[in-house]
Amino acid sequence: MSISLAPSLLSADFSGLGDAARACEDGGADWIHFDVMDGRFVPNLTVGPIVLKALRKVTRVPFDVHLMIEEPLKTLDQYLDAGAGRVAVHVEAEPHLHRFVQHVRGRGVSPGVAINPGTSLASVDEALHFVDFVLVMTVNPGWGGQAFIAGSLDRIARLSESIRRVGSRATIAVDGGVGPDNIAPLVAAGARHFVAGSSVFSAGDVPGAIRRLREAARTPGTLRA
Repeated sequence: MSISLAPSLLSADFSGLGDAARACEDGGADWIHFDVMDGRFVPNLTVGPIVLKALRKVTRVPFDVHLMIEEPLKTLDQYLDAGAGRVAVHVEAEPHLHRFVQHVRGRGVSPGVAINPGTSLASVDEALHFVDFVLVMTVNPGWGGQAFIAGSLDRIARLSESIRRVGSRATIAVDGGVGPDNIAPLVAAGARHFVAGSSVFSAGDVPGAIRRLREAARTPGTLRA
């Protein structure tokens, strides 16, 4: 069993994003995660494709892009052109998921669908047949540093069972409140890709924080209250 870790630059010091990206690379991050917010789908504004393009010059780590935006197909190519290696759009924001997947995969990029905590898992049932991954939000999207929502572990386990039942090859990604105290039970529930912001960047030692997450993921445990 292998997992992948994607530190989220949303929790980094925005005055030194290049340094943050290099620290992620030094720590052996599998991906660098970009939370793209438009102030409409979620109540915050963050980065756009120009930031991805600039950071693409300073690191070899592939980019994991989470589009928390309305009408994502309108600007999708800008993120693909800027170097995205995988992209997720929200089931709540994009009614044409199959079209999105076809386009992204045609560009040689991995497509996924994201789902908010209050949205029924049934809304991604059909998408399980053609997406590469499902990004389960375990906080309400829009801000970093939020606490993991109780009940998310069971939600991930149920999604994992649905994936197994329909014979999908999709993997489960988790975003929100991921840290050393809950990553092992999330792995046990079926998650394989982890976005971590505050637990990586608030420690003051990005490589060390990434290493601790990997170590914790290999340690059997139960989710703490």
